[in-house]
Amino acid sequence: MRDKTHLEFIERWADFIKNKSQSEWRPKFNEFIDAQFDIAKRFRDNMEKTEQGRENLKNVIEWRKKR
Repeated sequence: MRDKTHLEFIERWADFIKNKSQSEWRPKFNEFIDAQFDIAKRFRDNMEKTEQGRENLKNVIEWRKKR
């Protein structure tokens, strides 16, 4: 069900940007992207509040450096 819903959303978004000017769709897109950064920052801020969270973040950073 999620896959079908997700695909339908992508198709609606593609139609929206094809049929609208950049000045119409770009602000909505920027708002969405900004919200994603805000969610990630809140998640990280909450992780940093606990010792275990800080340790997990440290492990992820070290893991990413090795890749």
